[in-house]
Amino acid sequence: LSSGINAEYGCVMADAVLAAHYCAEAALRLIKAGNTNKQVTDTIQKITDSYKCTPLEGMLSYQIKRYQTEADTDKQIVLNPSEAQKKEVKDMEFAVHEVYAMDVFVTPGSGKTKEYGSNTTVYRRTEEVYQLKMKASRAFYSDVCNRFTLMPFTLRAFEEETKAKMGLKECVTHELLQAYPVQQDATGQPVAQFKFTVLVVPNGNIRINGGRFDPAVCKSEHSIEDKEIVELLAQSANRKTTNKKKKKKAKTAAEEATN
Repeated sequence: LSSGINAEYGCVMADAVLAAHYCAEAALRLIKAGNTNKQVTDTIQKITDSYKCTPLEGMLSYQIKRYQTEADTDKQIVLNPSEAQKKEVKDMEFAVHEVYAMDVFVTPGSGKTKEYGSNTTVYRRTEEVYQLKMKASRAFYSDVCNRFTLMPFTLRAFEEETKAKMGLKECVTHELLQAYPVQQDATGQPVAQFKFTVLVVPNGNIRINGGRFDPAVCKSEHSIEDKEIVELLAQSANRKTTNKKKKKKAKTAAEEATN
């Protein structure tokens, strides 16, 4: 964060950063067996409201499985769902041994998104079928299938990027590839993002990536006043460790007591 975080522009940025941070921390504590995606969505909305901010509309967090992206799972968490998503995204419960990619985007702007205007460089293969006409397109698509299967990829991964771009156009035109364009808040306001992967285990959660953040570096006139959320954030996010020796001693003592 820049040293100007308390400037006029920095104030709204600080609000967005703090809101996104606490949304991520709340989600980490809520993604556990028995809880639902709606609980996460509703809590994130309450936190962003506290900081006079808005989650970016339609942003997805989702269950991760091997060779699977957000489009391939029904277990999704939506930030600020659009009208279509309210109908399409199903209510679901989290379960032990699941893995989720949690992605939080918060802005002091409208929350509506538009494309940034820069060239798209990230794509993923779809399940559409089409017989490509150009030799360059066929060679490029074959390389994509062999190297990336259904996972997203960047054009920088190709040694001859110019050739890759030649084959790309026909693939996108006939929907063999899906683009991941850069998005921004429609009003041009800054966007704060926190992203991590969480493993749901029997004795708590494990966050396996995503750097730690010190909220003390940001100053805001807003704060969270909802008691339930304050109590949630006060809970430890670390999984509970079990002491096998203590368990064994307790079991032995119990056995001796019953003899």
